[in-house]
Amino acid sequence: MKRWIPAVLFCILIAGTAAAQDVREAIVKIYTVHNIPDYYNPWNMRGPQSSTGSGCIISGNRILTNGHVVRDQTFVQVRRFGESRRYQAHVLFVSHQADLALLTVDDPAFFDGIDPVPLGGLPETQQDVHVYGFPMGGDTLSITEGVISRIEHQTYSHSSLNLLAAQIDAAINPGNSGGPAIVDGQLVGVAMQGMTQADNIGYIIPVPVVQHFLKDIQNNRQDGVPDLGINWQKMENPDMRRRYGMAPGQTGMLITGIAHKSAADGVLQTGDVLLSVKGHPVADDGTVEFRPKERTLFLYYVQENQIGDHLKVEVLRNNQLLPLDIPLSHTFDDNWLIPMEQYDILPSYYIYGGVVFVPLTKNLLQMWGKNWYNNAPKELIARMSNNLRPRETDEVVLALRVLAADVNQGYQNENYWQIESVDGQKVRNLKQMISLIEAGAGNEFITFENTIGLEMVLDREKVRQEQPRILATYRIPADRSSDLQENTNVYENVFQTLEK
Repeated sequence: MKRWIPAVLFCILIAGTAAAQDVREAIVKIYTVHNIPDYYNPWNMRGPQSSTGSGCIISGNRILTNGHVVRDQTFVQVRRFGESRRYQAHVLFVSHQADLALLTVDDPAFFDGIDPVPLGGLPETQQDVHVYGFPMGGDTLSITEGVISRIEHQTYSHSSLNLLAAQIDAAINPGNSGGPAIVDGQLVGVAMQGMTQADNIGYIIPVPVVQHFLKDIQNNRQDGVPDLGINWQKMENPDMRRRYGMAPGQTGMLITGIAHKSAADGVLQTGDVLLSVKGHPVADDGTVEFRPKERTLFLYYVQENQIGDHLKVEVLRNNQLLPLDIPLSHTFDDNWLIPMEQYDILPSYYIYGGVVFVPLTKNLLQMWGKNWYNNAPKELIARMSNNLRPRETDEVVLALRVLAADVNQGYQNENYWQIESVDGQKVRNLKQMISLIEAGAGNEFITFENTIGLEMVLDREKVRQEQPRILATYRIPADRSSDLQENTNVYENVFQTLEK
């Protein structure tokens, strides 16, 4: 399994052309204080941590950088190239999907005398680029020179999305995330991440992805990157193509799954062969040509659109050629059962009788460390193998752990239960599960059943009596997270309730 590190870096200070010298004036160092939630104790934070990154000033007195540079931020400062003073900054917009963010500084003096860096185009392979920033190991601006090796879809480590990326052969080290990649004085990409298993392989976010982000926020709202919500399979086997009625010379990919309420739901069908996207033929391996002799995933012609646009596709269904129109109404996040990396939000939780209930998320799985895929419980990892949202459920709800108390005696060692039902009624999501619990308040017992048929039975009256004491004992401010509150304060003082 590949492992990535966010960052990009510079090791050689070069004397450049006049254009390069001008670009240096627009480079800034970013200082961020983060406070990340503790997903194993979701009512707590993990405490402030500091990091640095890089960025550049673009039009509109805005600073372009990576989303991961300002993730879960509580305080941000910026410093211009060659200066010592730090200015307080704030985040205007962030796309954690595309790992991009825009900052600004309220003090207009910060931008005095600066020519913003203009945006260029998609660089060519074998083109020389200079990447600017402030890596660890020093405090002055450094520049690395590299060559564009290839352009294709890659997994962004910050969001786990497959988006267009440009590979460069420049040195990659932590500390310079968000620095601009420059060709002829124009920005062609933003430094993003490096590969841990190889030397001198780094990735930048290319201009088309940056331009998509900037166009997205023109209405002062960040909608995200559109997604069809499908699983698909290559059709390189000739018998498979023949089985689905494909003519000689015809190419395409097989649709094998569709997320409930996704853009493709009700338009595409499993068993369809996707032949073309926006008039561009789809190869048997799922790729399209985006420039002569250069190929990448068919997603290229999906992701260049905005939410609200329509996508013209052509499919082969039951030996019939069908032109279809897909309204691009949803992003990746809408189509997943188990959310990928989430930032700038607090985790959801609910506590009943000392049992801590949470939705299963990748953030939670990452509590098992950098090697979480191998260290986390296998039954939880298995739920991610087909992560399209099904029709029958919206979330995987876990009984994460049990806070030991008299009311839950015998269950204290139970954890990571995937809750299937409450009192025989199927659980769709955490909020609906709470409704099921509260709707049965008149019953003597409540029964939670997991996916393998094990039961956890609690006495409702005992829970009612013990709940305030459990919360007070474990110093938990409320029995549920703020997003699950209705007409109550998430910081309601349970200690005062106990004293009364």
